[in-house]
Amino acid sequence: MTKAAVLASLKEIGLVPVLRAESVDKALALAEAIAAGGVTVLEITMTVPGAIQVMRKLAEQRPDILIGAGTVLDPETARACILEGAKFVVSPALNVKTIEMCHRYSIAALPGALTPTEVVNAWEAGADVVKIFPASAMGGAKYLSSLKAPLPQVEMIPTGGVSLATAVEFLQAGAFALGVGADLVNTKAMAEGKPEIVTESAKKYLAIVREFQGKKAS
Repeated sequence: MTKAAVLASLKEIGLVPVLRAESVDKALALAEAIAAGGVTVLEITMTVPGAIQVMRKLAEQRPDILIGAGTVLDPETARACILEGAKFVVSPALNVKTIEMCHRYSIAALPGALTPTEVVNAWEAGADVVKIFPASAMGGAKYLSSLKAPLPQVEMIPTGGVSLATAVEFLQAGAFALGVGADLVNTKAMAEGKPEIVTESAKKYLAIVREFQGKKAS
């Protein structure tokens, strides 16, 4: 899959679930529950024990899932994830050498930024999309809208504060896609043996994105 195709898929699906879990098995179970709801994009964070193994297994077992690596802080980690099947690389901050590594492998780079200066620096450094994190700490959708006003050319994925209640607001503010954490990646529901709660949440998020895209296109 080319980088252009990966970015097109991210925009079409409109969601990037940020997967955090306590083990490989729990991460894989979460991935299955989310994918069952139709959301076939996942960001596997490097805070997951055995994150590389999770990516490898998903790449082998679920080629339909677009795998991304999250919380990537350096180019060495980025390369390790790319070699195991990651098609996009996400970071909470800007590391120019990590972007350069992604470019070397023609992989989408999604570094994190928060202030206007950081956003522009990330974009000029070659970011394909800039992750606005933590969006909730700066006012959520209103802050994203404030950033997009002078920087309409910069594609942004807000992360932090995205929920079923706020999803539409973030989309209306100009989000390229939504970075979704615990509101969708519900480890508590999984621990209680209720993966259907996660699957249902995924369906609800997808329905919100589809409805918004439909209205925008009409």
